[in-house]
Amino acid sequence: MAGFSKVNSVKANIMKKTLIVAILALTGVAVFPTFHPLSLRAADTIPAQYTDAEFWRFINEFSEPGGAFQYENFVSNEVSYMDVLPDLTRIVKPGGAYLGVAPEQNFTYVAAIKPKVAFVLDIRRQNLLELLMYKALFEMSPNRVEFISRLFSRQKPVGLAANANAETIFKAFDQMKGDPELYKQTFQAIKDRLKQHGFKPVGDDEEKIDYVFNVFLRGGPRMDYTFASVSPNNGLPSYYNLMVATDGRGKNWAYLDTDERYEFVRQMQQKNLIIPLVADFGGTKTIKEIAKYLKEHGSVVSVFYISNVEDYLESSWNNYRANLAALPADESTLLIRFLPRANTVLARIPDLTPRWPGIYWH
Repeated sequence: MAGFSKVNSVKANIMKKTLIVAILALTGVAVFPTFHPLSLRAADTIPAQYTDAEFWRFINEFSEPGGAFQYENFVSNEVSYMDVLPDLTRIVKPGGAYLGVAPEQNFTYVAAIKPKVAFVLDIRRQNLLELLMYKALFEMSPNRVEFISRLFSRQKPVGLAANANAETIFKAFDQMKGDPELYKQTFQAIKDRLKQHGFKPVGDDEEKIDYVFNVFLRGGPRMDYTFASVSPNNGLPSYYNLMVATDGRGKNWAYLDTDERYEFVRQMQQKNLIIPLVADFGGTKTIKEIAKYLKEHGSVVSVFYISNVEDYLESSWNNYRANLAALPADESTLLIRFLPRANTVLARIPDLTPRWPGIYWH
């Protein structure tokens, strides 16, 4: 664990950079160093939706063998994840491709920047299965109240308006207890929905989906990163907290805070445009396959949410740098990097250091 002096140093550097960014933004000067965008790029031909066959082809042909991670990652532990969104949405162009990692925080980023397609990568196959669970729940749930009811296996509170904000909705659900019968019905509906899409379980896939879904039943809206999992630290935000958080300027960007954001993500799910993959950021296949596909279709990466995955890439740093360099990007392409115990910050692909920078990027 980093000492307080080291954490304070990181925070001080972040504050300095944030001040510089704010000053440059106010004066109209480019916030990031010079970057040479792709030239003579063909028109973006990413389709408006994918067939089920295309969706599974991405998963089966782009994925790498699954790996292990010491934490379950049922839910995010990044309370600062919204802090970058005011700048991110100002800088990033609409459309393009979104890349991300881990579970539900991707939905908030997708709802904010509105890409044409989203690829969510994780070294654990269980994360892919959790995102397939989410896909089925989105498709089955016409509004946020229905979605939250199914996600946590809680009956809908009486008198709750469908257009209420996230805080009102989650406060109402906070009083509801888990319903085992609703859980059984919903789990069967998840399996049925995925089979309608042509899902062919491999090994214990369905048991793993049941395992993840059961955690949401038991944990409820107050579940956090430590629930049913070991954790690197304590005092982490719950699902409830993550959905009622703000960007530090008073705005809640959560995908479950408004009907419009929820519906945008839901439509992407219905159109098979949020594609979960098993991938190693320092591997040799998945990111390069995505890069090749995007280049073939004249598209660029708008955002790559990398969290703090770089902390674990010491032995494969060169592969990781090569993977990012292969991605089609332009002057507005950004990385979202999480600095544990510090903040969430924006970065540029060309600014990656030649050598692994160490844990927590210090």
